[in-house]
Amino acid sequence: MTQALVPLRKTRTRPDAVGWLTLYLILLLFLPTRLVLGPLGSAGAPSLLFGLGSLLLWLLMFIGAARRVSSGPQPIRIALGVLLFCVGVSYVMAMTRPLSPDETSPADVALLALASWAGTLLLTHDGIDDRSRLETLIWRFAVCGGLIAALGLFQIATRQLWVDQLSIPGLSGEPVYTLGSRGGYPRPPGTATHPIEYGVILAMLLPIALYVGFAQTHRGPVVRWLPAAAIGAIIPLTSSRSAYLGAAIALVICMVGWTRARRLRVTGLVAAGLLAMLVLTPNFVNSIAGLFTGAGDDPSITSRTDGFAVAGNFIAQNPWFGRGLGTFLPKYRIFDNQYLLLLVTIGIVGTLAFLALGVTAAVTMFRLRTRLRDEASRDLAMALAAAICAGFACLFMFDAFAFPMTMGTLFLILGMAGALRRIEAARAGLAALLR
Repeated sequence: MTQALVPLRKTRTRPDAVGWLTLYLILLLFLPTRLVLGPLGSAGAPSLLFGLGSLLLWLLMFIGAARRVSSGPQPIRIALGVLLFCVGVSYVMAMTRPLSPDETSPADVALLALASWAGTLLLTHDGIDDRSRLETLIWRFAVCGGLIAALGLFQIATRQLWVDQLSIPGLSGEPVYTLGSRGGYPRPPGTATHPIEYGVILAMLLPIALYVGFAQTHRGPVVRWLPAAAIGAIIPLTSSRSAYLGAAIALVICMVGWTRARRLRVTGLVAAGLLAMLVLTPNFVNSIAGLFTGAGDDPSITSRTDGFAVAGNFIAQNPWFGRGLGTFLPKYRIFDNQYLLLLVTIGIVGTLAFLALGVTAAVTMFRLRTRLRDEASRDLAMALAAAICAGFACLFMFDAFAFPMTMGTLFLILGMAGALRRIEAARAGLAALLR
């Protein structure tokens, strides 16, 4: 395996962001979103506050730090800056027009949430200077994904939610969800608010867990493959179109970058799993097929399509910068389509800026892969691109900004992509990597 994956023995001269981001991962993925600091309300989610701390830490550590050697323009960071500027313009415009009292506070919370996610991206992007430390964060990310996948399997086996019984001193919040079902089969949410959110997070984690299994060979085979095995086992059981779509996109992109032998092995394993499900649980397989063959009669699908006309009326009122992020309340309409909601709230300009962030990150990883020589680095770039594409594609399926666990995960992956590009550019010292 490549030298990049061998743990370094030298002593690091200064701390990096990996420990801080590990704590963020724990708060984000293991602490149910319903638990908040009571006096702060919806702005009191520990992961949100920790993300704001990440933004402050990034500002203190990296703005104007003369000791940092410039590695050229960073496209992901630039794209984030454009998005934040567009959202800021939208917010200012919203505050200058009459707002109903119940729209002002959600607008402020939405801005804080975006700042929190941006802080996570920036600290990940600029706070990791060593490839082995990035590998450590990726390993911890995969392990956390494997653990929440195992929780979902346990929820199915016991038909209990379990996390609704969790109580932490200093945090409050009533259980807002139960263990739902579809087609007579339970839909596990893990620690997420909804099974859709849970499935999308797992879909984004799948390519990263597969990368760990294939590339981090300094770990034992059982240990490094457990996260991928748990995630691969739970995704088919989520009964979620979003999870299936995201996982399919992620696998297809990964397979493009894999060797022919690896593609054949993974394809055979997926086929064997589907065959086993067909033999052992044919009714469940039929239930999954019905999610797609009967989509035209599914109320959740018709609700999404019926929202286009409603959204069009609101978009026409403020087409360019929208009515303000967070100001379109669920009582007006639930679109179950984040891009449609973005068109309403931050307009055409803001939505294009958000899409540009995802496109920039994915294209950056694809381009980086073509310039790298060692197989592990190429695989990591492809895995991150797959996770980004899966995450942004799934936003068509639900209003993801209302689910902070999803967006926190997505922005963390964007930050990892930026960190990989910056580290590899510094290692290679090639001007081509900076164009």
